[in-house]
Amino acid sequence: MPEGFRFYDLRHTGHTLSIRSGATLKDTMVRAGQSSEKAALIYQHSDEEREEEVAAALDATVRRLGRRLVRKATEVPSGTDLVRGQ
Repeated sequence: MPEGFRFYDLRHTGHTLSIRSGATLKDTMVRAGQSSEKAALIYQHSDEEREEEVAAALDATVRRLGRRLVRKATEVPSGTDLVRGQ
């Protein structure tokens, strides 16, 4: 084992990899035998690679929907405008 390795660290790794593979928070809670979301969240971590994946997915979504969102925004009054009677 590498120096400083703790078997307990595998819990963090397991939670993080579980979420990255598509498991829900509830899925990881069941797998780890946890009864609270707060406890489950303690063991989940994000990393730079995941942040880049999330940013790329958001960018792709905005680019795909962008034109439609702009068009809808100009065609349909916002909720604020409706409440103000505009």
